[in-house]
Amino acid sequence: MRRLLIACAIAAVATAASAAPPAKPAAPLIARTKLFGNPSRSAGRVSPDGKWISWLAPRDGVMNVWVAPVADPAAARPLTAEKVRPIRAYFWSPDSAMVLFVNDKGGDENFLLYGVDLARGAQKTLTPFEKTRAQVVGISRLVKDRILVGINNRDPRWHDVYSLDLKTGALTPVFHNDGFADFGVDAQLNLRTAMKPRPDGGADIYRIENNQVAASPETTIPFEDTGGTAPISYSHDGKTRYWLESRGRDTSALVAEDLATGQRTVLGQDPRADMGEVLDDPKTGRIQAYGVEYLKTEWTALDPAIKPDLEFLKRELKGELTITSRSDDDRLWMVAADSVTAPVTYYLYDRPAKRLKRLFTTRPELEGAPLVDEHPVEIRTRDGLTEVSYLTLPPGSDPKGRGRPSHPVPMVLLVHGGPWARDSYGSNNLAQWLANRGYAVLQPNYRASSGFGKKYLTAGDLQWGRKMHDDLLDAVNWAVTSGVTTPDKVAIMGGSYGGYATLAGLAFTPTTFACGVDIVGPSNLNTLLAAIPAYWEAGRRQMYRRMGDPGTPEGQAILKAASPLFKADAIQRPLLIGQGANDPRVNVRESQQIVDAMKAKGLPVTYVLFPDEGHGFARPENNIAFFATAEHFLERCLGGRSEPFGAAFAGSSITAPYGAQFAPGLKEALQAAGKPAP
Repeated sequence: MRRLLIACAIAAVATAASAAPPAKPAAPLIARTKLFGNPSRSAGRVSPDGKWISWLAPRDGVMNVWVAPVADPAAARPLTAEKVRPIRAYFWSPDSAMVLFVNDKGGDENFLLYGVDLARGAQKTLTPFEKTRAQVVGISRLVKDRILVGINNRDPRWHDVYSLDLKTGALTPVFHNDGFADFGVDAQLNLRTAMKPRPDGGADIYRIENNQVAASPETTIPFEDTGGTAPISYSHDGKTRYWLESRGRDTSALVAEDLATGQRTVLGQDPRADMGEVLDDPKTGRIQAYGVEYLKTEWTALDPAIKPDLEFLKRELKGELTITSRSDDDRLWMVAADSVTAPVTYYLYDRPAKRLKRLFTTRPELEGAPLVDEHPVEIRTRDGLTEVSYLTLPPGSDPKGRGRPSHPVPMVLLVHGGPWARDSYGSNNLAQWLANRGYAVLQPNYRASSGFGKKYLTAGDLQWGRKMHDDLLDAVNWAVTSGVTTPDKVAIMGGSYGGYATLAGLAFTPTTFACGVDIVGPSNLNTLLAAIPAYWEAGRRQMYRRMGDPGTPEGQAILKAASPLFKADAIQRPLLIGQGANDPRVNVRESQQIVDAMKAKGLPVTYVLFPDEGHGFARPENNIAFFATAEHFLERCLGGRSEPFGAAFAGSSITAPYGAQFAPGLKEALQAAGKPAP
């Protein structure tokens, strides 16, 4: 809960020079259904006992879990039977007898835990409570019959910890929680630590013994280190605790602590970026390798036993590699390879034999499609910071392969959410879609983005709509001066924080962007913070320090000044807003407020609402419908190209409460689909 979400984007611009008419790319249009429809398969895993493989795939049009024997992937069968809401996260029980998954209803983020018996196919709700958000607290390779789960049905702010018997479904209370989060759990499923938020935005770490919290904290994490410091795991013998540690340094390091002596050893660090993924030995729990992501992910082996495997995979597979799972005996790994210019492919790696078996690609329909690479670039901000960013170019626009178009093209500034998150190198269907439609796509990691050290993260404190916005303008200026685009042909687009940035870009710098696409973005930061979910309580003080404290007059003023709602009458350029009606993070009121304000001033805005969605759109039918609307909107704005609406609204819940007449083809497409078109 220390790392909070809200999500994506912002502003831009720069010099002069008028854009040459965009050359129509020779590459064929990639159908929206191939990019935003269900993947054929995804999320491959190997079971702990090494006998089964699993993945997500459509069943009657909805993503469900499928399983197959390792020896016969063609004998796959669907195990789950969700009918409405796609499954997006699942995992194996430690004994390999069940598949467990979480799901919510209509995007309300009240995720419950479900289990399906592998042998019988019987499904049960393991956390059968209403208006409750369940979370997994601990899973062990050594304890096979139970896991630890957190349930906030007693107090929505805090998750009590229960031991869940996987065979009977019995929930046994372990820890009555009044103010703690982020529990540390060892391989015997004992609670060892808990984090308690401090009033100053920092955190105290308390030891737990026999499920009783110590009277005083073991250590304190200052506010500026909360994004980069935390205990992450224990070796199976309980003698070593591993930490991410940023205290006393800028970027977080990987540290091993000897619990008997207290000696701490730095295992890995990088001055450019925080510690990323780690690989731990399934037999011992000791960390064997770590990855650091700056421009791309770079792996370092700590254990000589694993180094030849990482070298083999890097040599044999192209692109970014992810080891999604390992069997208990460590003979089998599931590996995903992402080359960006081809769909992600999953392999089963037989470690002793040094043999790879290709299992599936996520979207075989994209094999041979005109997918393009992402180009990592470093952009200097006006005050000397470095924005790691990613540039995607339209197919055919960079014949010399320099990572720059041969002539300026229209551009979409695509800003990530969070804002305490980051964009990474890897497959991005949104970027591929926009590039295929004729646009350069620039994804900047503006200040406040995570992963680049605490100085870069905290440089964004109290800078919503200020220096964070300047960073986006600097990214646009870089694109103009580098010949990627021209000042009059830049749109801004993003979700959550990115949606906020879109609104801020149009309201605070009204002539910088040609148009904007806001997806679930907040418009009034005071009402946003007043409506955050109760289960974000552990991070509330951090949010106030990073955004502004609504409990003080000074904080309210900061938040109001950074809220696009109060500058809505300055908006001059076309705006498209997409919102989920059940969004628990960015309440539907955030979109409705700015639509009402623009409507009252007679300003054109198009508002698209999905009654069965929350913070973003989970159902592929709704993604297809929204992006069909967006690409026609962008075509009029930037002069790119689009695929006809066709059957884009089939199966979607899309509604347009206001402004359908301002979005090209939207009213007619709604009428053709038999939907109201006010």
